[in-house]
Amino acid sequence: MRDPALTIASLLRSPDLQEASSLWLKSGRYALVPMADSSDPVAALSACREELDAVLLEQGALSPDIYQALRARELLLPAVVIGEVTGRIEYHDAEVHLPADQLEQLPYSLDAAVSRFIRRGLLRGGSLAAGSPADTEERWKLANRLKDRLGYLGVYYKRDPERFYRHLPETEREELVRSLTRTYRDLLVSYFRDPAAANQALESFVNTAFFADLPITTTVEIHMNLIDGFWKQLKLEGHKNDFLQDYRLALLDVMAHLCEMYRRSIPPDRPIPSRIGSHNFLKESV
Repeated sequence: MRDPALTIASLLRSPDLQEASSLWLKSGRYALVPMADSSDPVAALSACREELDAVLLEQGALSPDIYQALRARELLLPAVVIGEVTGRIEYHDAEVHLPADQLEQLPYSLDAAVSRFIRRGLLRGGSLAAGSPADTEERWKLANRLKDRLGYLGVYYKRDPERFYRHLPETEREELVRSLTRTYRDLLVSYFRDPAAANQALESFVNTAFFADLPITTTVEIHMNLIDGFWKQLKLEGHKNDFLQDYRLALLDVMAHLCEMYRRSIPPDRPIPSRIGSHNFLKESV
């Protein structure tokens, strides 16, 4: 029996984004509730607060005043912000960012948004943990509802094996790799010149790689193919390309973040396997 559907509020203003998001969330795992036409997004979210599990937002579509009002009223939900990766935080620091040309990853991003919200919202001293006793109670109610619905073990990650890379149809695997390649390219392009944007791209890639149980070999192939493409382009244009070796740091960064996510996926009472045999050695724990 599958987990109950997550109810996702959509504040996406672009009809194209709304249509594309609906397409990628068409499975029975999600129930999308359009709210973009509301003249008062704060009131609309407040009215449905008890039924909502997460929210889709569009980069730059809502004013800072609206986000400030949402935070002031403690209307905090797991959030995926769709749009250009700029490094800027729109809603709260547990939000997940996903460019509009990478919506193939949207289901995985929602899983990551829920996990980040639970983890950061429940840890003592986390940025979502401040507020009045009533506010704290509201967040506990939401977090507990999400845990009950999705089967989370405390703040530890749980993945849906049905959406693992190896279980996807061939066409969906190809779409996912193409989307992840665009994400990884965003990471490389901004890695040395815009750390904040690079960090959001890195988190987006790692979130999807983890929740899709992407083989490590595929991650390395994506890196090598992009670096090879950059090398050929620079050579064709007569530029030096020896600096591309420095981008090995990006791959190491990705691997380090993936290792941390796998580490967090093991509850403290579960033993760590003594032998690491493959990229998905923790699959039984999550």
